[in-house]
Amino acid sequence: MSSIQKPWLLVLTIGLGTLLNPLNSSMIAVAVTRMQNEFALSFADASWLISIFYLFSAAGQPVMGKLSDMFGAKRLFLSGLLIVAAASILAPFSPSFSFLLGCRALQAIGSSTLFPAGMSLVRTYITEKQGRALALLSIFATTSAAFGPSIGGFLIASWDWPSIFLINFPFVILSFTLALFVLPGSKKGKANLKRIDVIGIILFIGTVTGLILFLLSMEEGLNLWALFTFGMGLTLFYIYERKREEPFIDVLSLQSNGNITLIYIQFIIVNLIYYCYFFGLPAYFQQELAYSSDTTGLMMLALAGFSVFTAPLAGHLIDKYGSKLPLLIGSIVLLTGTALLLTYREDSSILWLLIIMAVIGMSSGFTNISTQTALYEHVDRKDTGSASGLFQTSRYLGAILSSSLLGVMFSQHVNTEQLHLIASICLVLCFLLIGLTMRLRGR
Repeated sequence: MSSIQKPWLLVLTIGLGTLLNPLNSSMIAVAVTRMQNEFALSFADASWLISIFYLFSAAGQPVMGKLSDMFGAKRLFLSGLLIVAAASILAPFSPSFSFLLGCRALQAIGSSTLFPAGMSLVRTYITEKQGRALALLSIFATTSAAFGPSIGGFLIASWDWPSIFLINFPFVILSFTLALFVLPGSKKGKANLKRIDVIGIILFIGTVTGLILFLLSMEEGLNLWALFTFGMGLTLFYIYERKREEPFIDVLSLQSNGNITLIYIQFIIVNLIYYCYFFGLPAYFQQELAYSSDTTGLMMLALAGFSVFTAPLAGHLIDKYGSKLPLLIGSIVLLTGTALLLTYREDSSILWLLIIMAVIGMSSGFTNISTQTALYEHVDRKDTGSASGLFQTSRYLGAILSSSLLGVMFSQHVNTEQLHLIASICLVLCFLLIGLTMRLRGR
């Protein structure tokens, strides 16, 4: 295994690239209302801006990891940056909403390339203090996700919605320039495209798309064709993946290890609840309370920023007691924040709402790190890579389901009554999450 002379420069180069996915997935939270007005959309239609990014991220990351092994991590990293740049150039000139959705999908594919390629380079060329390098890359991702709504809010207030795409260029240019000179040229592996489960990916995208269409149709009348597409796609996906040597999702492994499946379900629920607030509250602030985009972005720091303070405490508890206790604490805090949201009224002070958001945000610091460590407690070391990939897919599925739920709840009006209805649904999910946590094996 090789090493390089300036590992910090390698981490900086990769970090500037890998922050693009969380940044672009979080900035859209504040931009949805403005794009909804620009293209004369319902909230349900606009919610596709969220869903399509997570859908193609879920499909893209595992594929790009294998392509990185085949064609070299540096080549894939540079290619991913170019794809993000192309999408960011085209998006501001979108002649239609469907074209803009295509740009979001392309943006997701490009930014999904950067993480697996970057991880491959770190594990190969940083032989000392590798844990510290991975922690620094995690800071790039979590910081960009936390400050994404604030950055997006100020950009939209100053230069309108196209600016959230153009802001990618400073990061792309700097990362690409550094990558050319800093990243070592990795050797190409054996190009065996049969390893890519193309049919499985198509079935996965079709199945999730059918589910989204069905959920979004619930407000006006059930779309039975979408339900049929979802059911048929899920059945075919399961049958096909059982027979693959390298499946997109290892369904046999999920069947044989109930604890792992339980953790994935928990993580889907955690993200479903959290992203209901992450994407729902900015729409509420702008459309019901009439706050500007920059004020909305600042207020979102209460939700997105407080996890930074609770994550170290969660890590300490995990080291001392295992992952179950902090996961239970996070679930209870999330339940508390959700219950408090039901006390918010139109005449309540905005300070009270910010306190509620802070409580919900604190839960994220516990639940994210504890579910991840719980996963690693129940998988063999040799399966860590595939388990991590499916863990990310669970995050994306939770975000997709949250955008669909918001699309249904906010389809006619974005008001306090609808916000309370969402919180009531999330309250039930919180009790389910606590129940699943209690069943989880571990200390």
